[in-house]
Amino acid sequence: MKQYFDVDAIRQEFPITKQMLYFDSAFQTPLAASVKAAIETFLAEGFLAAGPKSLWLERVEQVRARIAALLGADVSEIAFTKNTSEGLNIAANALPLKSGDNVVMVHGDHPNNTYAFLHLQRKGVEIRFVPMTEVINAQSFESSIDERTRAISLSHVTFHAGHRFDVADVSRLCRRHKLYLVVDAMQSIGILPVNVKTMGASLLACGSHKGLMVPQGLGLLYCDKTLDELEPAYLAAASLAEPPADLIARPDCMGLKPGAGRFEIGNYNLPAIYALSASLDLIDKIGVENVEKHVLDLGDHLIARIDEIGIGLVGPRRKEHRSNIYVLDLPVDDWLAYFSRNNVRVSPERDGIRVSFAMFNITDEIDRLVDLIHSRDRKTLHAQSVARSSHPAGVLSYTSAHK
Repeated sequence: MKQYFDVDAIRQEFPITKQMLYFDSAFQTPLAASVKAAIETFLAEGFLAAGPKSLWLERVEQVRARIAALLGADVSEIAFTKNTSEGLNIAANALPLKSGDNVVMVHGDHPNNTYAFLHLQRKGVEIRFVPMTEVINAQSFESSIDERTRAISLSHVTFHAGHRFDVADVSRLCRRHKLYLVVDAMQSIGILPVNVKTMGASLLACGSHKGLMVPQGLGLLYCDKTLDELEPAYLAAASLAEPPADLIARPDCMGLKPGAGRFEIGNYNLPAIYALSASLDLIDKIGVENVEKHVLDLGDHLIARIDEIGIGLVGPRRKEHRSNIYVLDLPVDDWLAYFSRNNVRVSPERDGIRVSFAMFNITDEIDRLVDLIHSRDRKTLHAQSVARSSHPAGVLSYTSAHK
């Protein structure tokens, strides 16, 4: 497999690679040594200086600028949130929707994206769904749009089978119909190139504990700075363009910050922001385009190996439609405990066992995973053969171990 960066050096950053087969970065990426050190730096500063707030806020703005660069956004278009779900709820409630308006979504997309918009039904907003298919593009939504459609919301990459949707094509549809486009980039940021301008997003939300490799509890929200009509559902002094210097709230001092700043309401998750700075160092050193090539090549290798032993893949096969997430057609009840016993970290998913890659995974680990599957299959088939030979013909029916 082609080397796009020094994978061995990256693996040194992740001690987990010496302890287990870790294929669960779509759930949570383990800490890199440099990320852990960044958190310890924050703790030391708080411990020794009792909270150097000016230093901490300077670091916040440095990281905000780096995230803006990663996303191709203006600095004023980036807000920090708690997680993807909070960002999506901010987006859903900021849109100027009225009773009778409708929003179109993909059935089976992440539930927290869906619930953020389903909650608007209490205001008379209709939520429409298009079916989940291997390819989602503008054509997927055309027939569901009418004169009362106001927005489309979808994931860039699905959490459950790794479909990569053609968001840029959907955005062209949105521009033609003057619709807002809300994007969930939780599973793509840090793994695939995400440019909000090329993508055409009105708002984009994500967390940072997967492709951005920091602990849970920090989210990011992009908001196109031209969308002045979007209003926050809640307000604090931090949301204002000019907070009162005496910190006495007044009804004549409520002008909102432009861009995404209007959606921030107070203190930041500072340890996670320090961690994010360190993880961005890793990503910048490698280049997110090289992370993408690496995980897609790993996917090629996985698909070739499971084809050899007759294991099905749930989700897209074509490279342009997939990401770092692959679901094996293996029953969760039969296989999850087996993998755990063999020191393999994977996730149960609605259609099988989810395997997800990060910058530190290598083909040798995939081969070890496939050998484990094949080894168990051989043992199961042998046991079934012995059982059949001890029963009259037709008494014991054969079912494949992985179907």
